Formats: sequence, structure tokens, C-alpha cells
Amino acid sequence: MEFTDHEKAESGQQLQGNRVEPRLTLASSIPLQAFQAAGEEFLQQDIGSKRTMKNIALEICLESVDAVIASERGGADRVELCANLLEGGTTPSAGTIRTARERSGIAINVMVRPRGGDFLYTETEFASMQHDIRTAKELGANGIVLGLLRSDGTVDVERTRQLVELAAPLPVTFHRAIDVSRDLLEALEAVISTGAARILTSGGQPSVVAGAPKVAEMIKAAGNRIIIMPGCGITQDNIRSIIETTGAREVHIALDQELPSPMQFRKTEIPMGGVESREYLRFATPESDVRRVAELVKSLPWPLLT
Repeated sequence: MEFTDHEKAESGQQLQGNRVEPRLTLASSIPLQAFQAAGEEFLQQDIGSKRTMKNIALEICLESVDAVIASERGGADRVELCANLLEGGTTPSAGTIRTARERSGIAINVMVRPRGGDFLYTETEFASMQHDIRTAKELGANGIVLGLLRSDGTVDVERTRQLVELAAPLPVTFHRAIDVSRDLLEALEAVISTGAARILTSGGQPSVVAGAPKVAEMIKAAGNRIIIMPGCGITQDNIRSIIETTGAREVHIALDQELPSPMQFRKTEIPMGGVESREYLRFATPESDVRRVAELVKSLPWPLLT
């Protein structure tokens, strides 16, 4: 597998007025608007009486363009594109978003998280999130992923609603910030009130394996008002049981595999970050693993309840 560095945010952009126009190079020459409309159409098919999906949707969590391409080839429905998964995922660069859009036709939901750590953001961090949402929309994202809390552990409804409105018409996923809120069912109602389309959750546990019963409770409480998508700790071996326990119609999984760096000359005594030996490790999402999970998930009709 070949690895390429992410483009910088300013590189290779076509400017038209104040708008960044990505140059799509897909063989089918699909217009940018078609990609963006896909997010709204997927949501319309997936909530309430308009829902027509008969199979469970598979979302892959990843951090590189190569992984996006592998996920599309493997048969995933959608990807969550992040940077820095070792930090739980942060906002990817404009170059990464643009290249992912140019090289693939899969639905891309972009993480908007200015840093690792907690989900209590300063005024300047909130401003940064607004700019990142605008950029992601301009570069052809199909959806936005975010999460904001207040210092008392409740959902920051006002700011979240502002970002949901800014992201429109793209659907917003409220991520696992909800798992560190003070009360999951309280937070569920708060997120619904913001107009978000989806919640990613492990049921308030370190892994959804332990949190699956709570996810099932959240799905029942949510009804057709919002999608509840289990994630964190899902593997090829337990994905069926998670779906059976929760009754989820979408599922979120990371299939990244640790690979050694191809660097032959190394200075291991000089670290560039806080994770030991990180400089000589890379993470890839194997197409074969995506295909294996996708085939399993597509074989399961919804609802699949024990």
C-alpha cells in the first residue's frame, strides 16, 4: 500500500469569489451538488414515514483518503472522515476532504472537532467549528459530525442548534460526546431539539458491548425522531450481536489496522508527539475487511431483534 501526506488546507484550491470550488475528477463527473444532495436524500429515506431502507447501513470511521477509497470499494455505505483517531478524532484538513471527494463517490461525513479532550469549547474554538463546517460543505461533504457539552454535563443546545442550522441542508451527527453527558436520556431529548439527524453512542460505556442495552433503550425512546447509531468496540466478530441487541438500523465501526512505517532510516530516540513510537506506525483500513463486514451487514434485514 502506498501512503501520501495530506494536502495542506490552502493547497490546490480553486477560488471563485469567496467560495472554494473543488475540482472533481471522478470518471462519472458527478456534480458537487449531487454529492451534497445525497446526504439529505439518505436522511429523508431513513427517518420516519419516508424511510425505505431495508438493510442496515454501514459507516466506517477512518482518517485517510486511502481508507475512504478502500471503504467504498469494500461496499460501505458511508464514512466518517477524521484526523487523529488516537485523540478520538478531530477535524481533517481541507486537503484531505477535497482529495477524498475527488477520489471517491461514497457519502462522506466530516468530523468537526477542533481539538482532542473535552467537549466544552471556547468562543474561538466555536468560531473555528463554524468555519470548518462552511469549508466541509464547500468541499462536498455529505454530512457533519460534532458534539458540544456544557460544563454541567448537559448538551449545549444553543450552540449545537446554531451549528446544525449552519450545516443545513446536510444532516448532522451528534457524536460520542453524549456518552460523557450526565444523563443519556436527558441528552437524547436535548439533541433531538437541536434538529440533529443522528446520534453516535456506545450507550454511555467505554464499549458498546457493555452499553448495548442502553442503546436499545435510547432507540426505543427516540422512535422516528432521530437515528441512534451504535459505535465503539464493534468488531467483525460481535457486530451481529450488537445489531440484534440494539435493533439499530445503522452501525459505526473502525477497521483500522496498524502497519509499520516503510521508513528504513530511523531516529527512534527523537519523538514528534506524546505517543511512543508513533512516528513509525501507520494505520490502514483493509478493503477486504470492509467487504467482509459489509457482506455480513447487508445480509441482515432490518429490524433484526432477538
